[in-house]
Amino acid sequence: METLQVTRHDGIVTITLDRPAKKNAIDATMWDELLATFREIGDSDTDRVVVITGSNGEFCSGADLTAGGRPRHQLAAMRHVGDVALALHRLPQPTIAKVRGVAVGAGCNLALGCDLVVAGETARFSQIFARRGLSLDFGGSWILPRRVGLHKAKELALLADIIDAPEAERIGLVNRVLPDGDLDAFVDDWAARLAAGPPIALAMSKRMLDTSLQSTFEQALDDEGQSQTINFGTKDTLEAMSAFVEKRAPRFEGR
Repeated sequence: METLQVTRHDGIVTITLDRPAKKNAIDATMWDELLATFREIGDSDTDRVVVITGSNGEFCSGADLTAGGRPRHQLAAMRHVGDVALALHRLPQPTIAKVRGVAVGAGCNLALGCDLVVAGETARFSQIFARRGLSLDFGGSWILPRRVGLHKAKELALLADIIDAPEAERIGLVNRVLPDGDLDAFVDDWAARLAAGPPIALAMSKRMLDTSLQSTFEQALDDEGQSQTINFGTKDTLEAMSAFVEKRAPRFEGR
């Protein structure tokens, strides 16, 4: 690939945005490669967890607005951007954003679109769109109020301030903030724990949480019942019970 590094190890897929001269800004090629990569992972039986990060100490400076100017067919281009956001959202695997440096605009929402966000102390976040004469995109209008609440989301979107990592943690934008030197080891640990988990059960928990704000309590209970019925029919649940009795760690296979 031209703009991404994709590596796999022990069920963990690491996607590294790799346009360091542009602080990993997303151009047309990267949009295409992200979409293809997300769809490939979504169809995989062996990929257990996804880590998204950026090269050269930066996460992502947003869409590359200097790459050829405004597309001739803007709405079609934005639908393509939406396809990428939806492909990330639909991944059954848990996703972790590992953020150093800037995560602004679409880059901020790429991070927030992951299930977990872990930031280094140098990380900076911004819904910078208004400074560019633009409104939110890459799912920001949906993700942001779910992360921080409606009024704080409006503050971040309308004022387009840049906030540092401690403030991002305080308002619930990220899960953890760590010294930059500790970031890799921490994310490696979380990724390994998730990769060792039961894939079917984790995927169903993730889906139910993602749809919880659109569900009634009754619908949520029905979903839980259906999910548990599926779980009890898998070999992974039998393995978990055997491991408990035998006092050992379970070995989940996703079936």
